[in-house]
Amino acid sequence: MPEEFKIYTKGGDKGETSLLGGTRVSKSHDRVEAYGNIDELNSFIGLIRDQDINARYKEVLIRVQEDLFVAEALIARDPEKQTRELPVFTEDEITMLEKEIDAMNEELPPLTNFILPGGHTVVSFCHIARTVCRRAERSLIKLNLISPVEDIIIRLLNRLSDYLFVLARKVGKDTGAIESPWITKK
Repeated sequence: MPEEFKIYTKGGDKGETSLLGGTRVSKSHDRVEAYGNIDELNSFIGLIRDQDINARYKEVLIRVQEDLFVAEALIARDPEKQTRELPVFTEDEITMLEKEIDAMNEELPPLTNFILPGGHTVVSFCHIARTVCRRAERSLIKLNLISPVEDIIIRLLNRLSDYLFVLARKVGKDTGAIESPWITKK
């Protein structure tokens, strides 16, 4: 029988946490910030998945959430202490998102302006997740300046933010929401 995870350990009471491998770092460390942003993104994607949306979107979002857990683990590990085998990413994750983007785009009108986020609650949730995804991507790029981050994880988040943008538009179309174009004032 697997050992149950203890919810509180008191190990972080002084502002530190352990990376996978046991190394203690500040909770403000760039690595912790990066996997924390991915965790926040994963939670927002769960919020989208909990809405009344197409079953296919839910299937894709579950797969995305699983991929994000892998990304979190890969970022949370101490790169100098390999203690266990972790899953790896392949191009399949990125290809899947690109195929989903292309399929949704076929049913959408061409984009001729920037659009204002909103129009329906689920559309707004998608845009919030998209902006959190971009923040997570920026934090990975920042972490990469001091410690190598696997390129495929950065590319996955880049593509995921594109997917979330197109998902917002597609959910808007599915729900009859009106896209509000951003028109610059002269």
